Order: sequence, then structure tokens, then C-alpha cells
Amino acid sequence: MSSDRSRTLSRREALERLGLGALAVAAAPSRAFAQAPVFARGAVIRTLLKDYAPGELAGGATLFHEHMSLGPDFNERFRAAAAAARVANGTAPAVPAGGRAGATPGAGRGDGPPPPPPGPDPMRDVDLMAQELTTAAREGAACIVDAGHPDMGRDLNFVRQAAMKAGVPVVAGAGFYAQPFYPKEIAGMSEDQIAAALVKQADDFPAGAFGEIGSWDEISSDERKVFRAVGKAHLATNLPIITHTGVPGKSALEQLDILEDQGVKPDRVVVGHLGNLVDATVYVHRTLCRRGAFVGFDRQGGNNDAQQVPMVMALIEAGFADHLLFSADASRGYGKTLTAFLPKLKAAGASDEVLHRIMVDNPRRFLAFVPKRARKTRS
Repeated sequence: MSSDRSRTLSRREALERLGLGALAVAAAPSRAFAQAPVFARGAVIRTLLKDYAPGELAGGATLFHEHMSLGPDFNERFRAAAAAARVANGTAPAVPAGGRAGATPGAGRGDGPPPPPPGPDPMRDVDLMAQELTTAAREGAACIVDAGHPDMGRDLNFVRQAAMKAGVPVVAGAGFYAQPFYPKEIAGMSEDQIAAALVKQADDFPAGAFGEIGSWDEISSDERKVFRAVGKAHLATNLPIITHTGVPGKSALEQLDILEDQGVKPDRVVVGHLGNLVDATVYVHRTLCRRGAFVGFDRQGGNNDAQQVPMVMALIEAGFADHLLFSADASRGYGKTLTAFLPKLKAAGASDEVLHRIMVDNPRRFLAFVPKRARKTRS
């Protein structure tokens, strides 16, 4: 028995001991299912350390939106921007009982990342971050996307070192985040100049996606300019696009409109944070699916994600399972989408086959692209 097979079996057995049968299925080879995804000839999933054929990552889940490095002031800046957006929208800040100022009741984690728990911060310690990645792999993750970029304070060398130590494939995002985080020069740059800067980022990192590319929540003129530039950069590279929507996600359809106007095909886009758009009719979610885009439920795996379960089940029952992507948008505990959220869906009636498609097949279909530019060799 090869060492690779031993690792796969031990991971599956560990998941089964936890009673998470759906996760064991998610980690099973795609040949167990009749309709494995088909990829274009020459398609790759571009990670920081190497390009993978999509089939090489079929042995586990891909978490399409996480963060392994953010600036020390990121959370503070995020909450300040969210508070300013609420004031601009005429929404009074809310302080739930026992909660944090600015939290939005019923909106999931709409006020940004939770404060780090006491103790050492994995984002400041490569060995601790490598342990986080190793744990996620043990819990069923085959690949993780770091959806950050420089204006969020990400240290890409830190992410690269952690990925190397853990031996876990990590995809790096490229881009500009949202208006409150833009470098000052963005205001004076043209769309073509921004697109050129994005392509350079993608070459230099190397990046496997653009994103997360955001708006807050009414799209500003600069954000529209950046979205148009991202569309142009996509056409030059073929890289997929991950977006960030504010609360309650009312910019979702306009984000896709702007990208489509630039010639981006909807199936190259995942509109993110739509678990925050709590709506029993899932109108926006269904509209995006019908147009061909992916819908991101990317803050899943905690105490507040039960309200997303009926929305996900409604989309599955409507035939849109192939348009769903799940992740945690976390800075630690990356496997919690697998260990905490999938069991809730399983209990609600989601089948093993559907969960496999969502966690294993869909993110590979989204991330796989035929490169228009050669991978840059690091000196």
C-alpha cells in the first residue's frame, strides 16, 4: 500500500470516527461518483508552489475563501468601514446582548472577522499557521484559497512558508479589496493602468484567482472602475474572480453586471458573502445561479450559520447545487466548514453525492483555467 493511499484512508477513518460520514464521502476519490467534472485541455489550478491538474485535487475539499495573513489593523479597519457604511445607509448600529458594537442581528458575521481568541495568533507565527493548514487537511481539505492581497496587509511570503511547511496546496488571490482599503493612487489610475497592475500581481505571486474584489455595499465609482479593470485582467489571464459583498449583499447583481459587460463569463465568477443576504426566497441567489455564476456561502462553520441551511437547501432543491461554493472566511480553524456546517446540511437532507459535488467538484471547476500567460519562475 502506497503512503498516499494510507493518508487518504486514515483521514477518512478519522472523519468516520467523528460521525461525519458526509465528509468522508467528500474526501473520497471523484471516481466514486458517476458524473465527474470535465475540464478543458490544459486547465490547471495555480497554487503558490506549483500548478496542479484539477484531477490531482479530487481527493478532498477545496475551501475557496480563507485568509492566512492579514495586517494587524485589518479587523479594526474593516469594522470602521462597516460602521461608516451603516451610517451612510441610514442603518442604526446594533449591539446585541453580549455582542460587539456594530454586529448586525441575523446577518451572520456581517461586521467582519471575529476577534482572535486569546493566545498566540497563527497569522503571526509560521509554525502555528502550518499546524492550522495541517489540521484542515486532516479534516478533509485538499486545497485552500487565500483570498487576500496586499491592500489587506497580507504577507505573501508568510503564506508561502506556511504552505511549504504544511505541504498543503494554497491558491493566492490577487487584486484590490474595496474602497476603504485602496491605495491612494487608485483614484488617479485609469482602468487600463489598474488592469496592468493586476496582471503584474498575478504573474509575480503567482495568483490562482482575482479576489476577493469588493464593494461596501453601495458600489463607489472607484469600485466600479476596479471591477471593470478586474474584468480586463481576467481576459488577459483567464483567472477566476472571487467577489466580496457587504451587508446585506445588495451589490451582488451589479457586480456580475459589471464583469459581464467586460466580457467575463458568469461561470468564472463567485459572488461572495451571500450567506449574509438572509432571504427565504433566495431571489438574488437564484438569479445569480440562473445567469451561470457561483454563489458563495463563505462564512460557514460557526454558531450563527444555521440560518443559511434552509437557503442552501432551497437552492439545492431548485437544482442549483452545481453553482454553490462553501468556505469559512476564517483566520484559523479552516476545516470548520467541513466539521460544523456540512453536518447541518446532512441533517437537513443534503445527500453525500450533492455535498461531494459542492465541496470537491464545484471549487475545482471554478478554479481551473487554461493559462494565457506562462507561470513565472521564481528566482
